[in-house]
Amino acid sequence: VGLGSKRRYIHIIGCMMAMAAYNFPTLHVLGPDENGVLEVAMNRPQQLNAMNNQFWRDLNTCFDTVDDDPNVRAVILHQGSSRIFSAGLDISGSGSETNPLLSTEDTDVARKSLKVVKAIILPQRAVSAVEKCRKPVIAVVDGACIGGAVDLIAACDIRYCTSSAYFCIKEVEVGLAADVGTLQRLPKIVGNDALVRELVYTARKLHAAEALGLGLVASVHVDREATMAHARAIATTICSHSPLAVLGSKVSLNYSRDHTTQEGLDHVATMNSTFLQSEDVVTAMVAAMSKSKATFSKL
Repeated sequence: VGLGSKRRYIHIIGCMMAMAAYNFPTLHVLGPDENGVLEVAMNRPQQLNAMNNQFWRDLNTCFDTVDDDPNVRAVILHQGSSRIFSAGLDISGSGSETNPLLSTEDTDVARKSLKVVKAIILPQRAVSAVEKCRKPVIAVVDGACIGGAVDLIAACDIRYCTSSAYFCIKEVEVGLAADVGTLQRLPKIVGNDALVRELVYTARKLHAAEALGLGLVASVHVDREATMAHARAIATTICSHSPLAVLGSKVSLNYSRDHTTQEGLDHVATMNSTFLQSEDVVTAMVAAMSKSKATFSKL
């Protein structure tokens, strides 16, 4: 049996194991492919990908698993077969069993508040799992991206959208402040505090062209097919580089965003004191000098 056949066999076995690891009621996971690209599709099309407690639990577990999966080098997060990206929080399922505010069991405000905090932390942890995942995550948006969906894409590394996409921080319209990450992440992404406040306070739509101008999305494409094709091409390019270098870059970018410049420099110096001793550095240099394609080991 040739080396190529052995690699394909190993890849097939890896995919079968991945299918078992990535089995979720509210997500459809495809891959990883032979390049290391994993596709995570939201899978509640009848509910327009509205986000319920099961979705938050699945999202958290999925991206914790991705972080530890040596076969995955990049992730594409998209809406699957839903006609829009997501309608945000699933308010249709917000009964007393999922919304502690509606419970009549606790009459003491402090005790009820403890349960409310726990209900808020569930989606916060899920969205933060996307950001903390050390593999780059690319979001592809077509149509409406509302409320909690904006929280979700703000935690991704790169965002692409179709020309018909729009974004809406809708929480003020339902009487609350966004509490899953938009208020914390969006100002750092777009760098325009005044406009972020306008979007938050008015709950108006942010259309694709304006989102591109703000830097919320990296590029806009004519339709979903073209946007997905672009995302897959970028993800494949990412996967062609050293997985250690890509992982280290994401970790350093996230750390530096939340710390001073000097703290970021100290952090990357410590990290690279190990990473520079990796075989990947030699592999990349040899490939560059010989003008050949580098092949890197899994993480």
